[in-house]
Amino acid sequence: MAKYIYPAVFTPEDGGYVVNFPDFESCYTEGDTLEEAMEMADDVLCLTLYDMEETGKEIPNPSPIKEIRTDGDSFVSLVHCDTVEYRKYFDNKAVKKTLTIPNWLNTIAERQGVNFSLILQNALKKELNI
Repeated sequence: MAKYIYPAVFTPEDGGYVVNFPDFESCYTEGDTLEEAMEMADDVLCLTLYDMEETGKEIPNPSPIKEIRTDGDSFVSLVHCDTVEYRKYFDNKAVKKTLTIPNWLNTIAERQGVNFSLILQNALKKELNI
């Protein structure tokens, strides 16, 4: 889980744009406007990388932007993706975890109205540098 930046080739077509990522097979999208194509590019890149992280596939290094050749009106732009943010938005289902703490600590925490789930979430985020 990380932040990534990959080059994408934007090609004008039928009044919109087709977007292709040279570093990935089957990673492409399109948009009716350049702005929409950029948003869709971010989304498809995040989905692709999220899937690769989940399945343990090797994530390729991004190609140097200067090495990517284009035809006609096509151009190359860098697209940013943060799979942690993607996970927060699309994979926010709560899961139940069982844990063990000393009784004395539990008693004091309950008296103080501590939200155990929130404390654990915050501690995990801190531990994972998220």
